[in-house]
Amino acid sequence: MVELIPTRSRRAGGRWREALPVALRWGLPVLWVLWASLAWWVEPRESTQAQLDRDLAAGRVVTFQRANGWVDDDAYWGSRPRPQYAVNGWMLAWTVPSGQTRYAYVDPPAPESSGVEPDPSPNAGWDARLAAVADPWHGVGAAAHRITDAAAVLAGVLTVLWLTRLVDGTPPRAGTRWFWFWIGLLPFGLGVLAWSYREVWRPPAAPASDRGSGWRGLGWLILAGIGIAMLVSIAQRLLGTTVVPG
Repeated sequence: MVELIPTRSRRAGGRWREALPVALRWGLPVLWVLWASLAWWVEPRESTQAQLDRDLAAGRVVTFQRANGWVDDDAYWGSRPRPQYAVNGWMLAWTVPSGQTRYAYVDPPAPESSGVEPDPSPNAGWDARLAAVADPWHGVGAAAHRITDAAAVLAGVLTVLWLTRLVDGTPPRAGTRWFWFWIGLLPFGLGVLAWSYREVWRPPAAPASDRGSGWRGLGWLILAGIGIAMLVSIAQRLLGTTVVPG
């Protein structure tokens, strides 16, 4: 009888397959907590012109930009907050040394047809003061931009790990792959957490007879997405944008 001796590569492959579920079991929640902490910290917070004036007086403005809202408003949960640049924008966004992002609404220039002499640069006082002490929005070295980039990288890694396991791993038991794909698109990565809990931490002993289908997952995505948006809106009204930014 010929005895087969496992090669080093086979042994390494076996150890890797055993370690991967453990790494995902702990890695996904840890990555989510890190991402959520950083994303919450740099998420733009609505402020006032008075606060901008105080930040300028104290030398706390690092970068700034005049804009008309945000480029990625209501976009994918891992996206970066970016102001929509506009020379005559009605919003000023700025970052402070702590790494936080703030924005305030400013008066737009008076239209020429109104009979009011238009200001060639709306709120020119703000622009001059900001340009004298701060860098443009993408200034090098701003803590807010470094934290934002780190949060985006964590969101990307989290998404890749989840999708790789969902597509190439063992078939899910509580729902089909399409069910969990749609659930995974829920805001704030909550769907990825739900998948991690139900399929990695507390999986059914056997595939459920009534596993969620792709259509059911899409329905839950729509309903839960609306519910989450309503909860966030209510929380902002009760706790303020400092605690619940957006």
